[in-house]
Amino acid sequence: MRKAQTQASYETRMNRVIDHVYAHLDEDISFDELADVACLSPYHWSRIYSAMRGETIAATVRRLRLQRAADRLANSDTDIGTVAARAGYGSADTFGRAFRDTFDTTPAAYREKGSHAAFKLAHAAGDSNGFPVSVVTLPERRCASIDHRGSYMTIDHAMGRLLGELAARGALPDRPEMIGAFFDDPDLGPEDQLRSRACMPIAGPIALDAPLTETVLRAGLYAKLNYTGPYAAMPGAYRWLLGVWLPASGNEPDDAPVFEAYLNDPRLVPQSELRTDIHLPLKGAP
Repeated sequence: MRKAQTQASYETRMNRVIDHVYAHLDEDISFDELADVACLSPYHWSRIYSAMRGETIAATVRRLRLQRAADRLANSDTDIGTVAARAGYGSADTFGRAFRDTFDTTPAAYREKGSHAAFKLAHAAGDSNGFPVSVVTLPERRCASIDHRGSYMTIDHAMGRLLGELAARGALPDRPEMIGAFFDDPDLGPEDQLRSRACMPIAGPIALDAPLTETVLRAGLYAKLNYTGPYAAMPGAYRWLLGVWLPASGNEPDDAPVFEAYLNDPRLVPQSELRTDIHLPLKGAP
């Protein structure tokens, strides 16, 4: 019992660190200050973080800042110098090198020719066959989940908490599947009010006490879009799927949320190689 309580305490401390990082990504982040947030010795806290989260705190901050920068490049007209500064880089050259290391391309080339641009072209051309979509039938799945409110780009914040909560309970599956369920249209209403949920399918009678909740992914038909590339480009994928593929397919959307299944880990592969299956619920044949 004491071991479980101690592990839960460490998870809570690491969650506080991540909460602080997300809240201050556009600001200077002091690692000594993060030690205070974690309530751990400055000599040891960062090694504890690395051991528990699978990457250094510096790598986490860098990854999240570059992910946000990619979102701004793909989905806004903010000039590259401003994007670089808001990502914590003192010069466009330094930002460019870091961006290339993560995305395998320069910021300017990414803005012009990234996967978001390909979806935009296919949308403008009305090309319903431009990307791989299949209609699949899925079984019902019970998931442990944690609610997230805010930008869909930051649902990985809730994903990390979900992994930690299940690990602290000894309930983490041998082969964890990470799924994000999304409930609102990101083009309507304020970004900070968008509702989503980090989910993981589980088996057996696992008790789901707070902050965990139960989410049941409905059985039935789905349109599955196999997407490869940075998460920042996915708004374009959705616009093409809903605005071009769906009307041309002869299908009707069902009254259930879209969900995404994440097939690899952004800590381990370049952003250009991230694989995500986007699932749009469809009505069955009448």
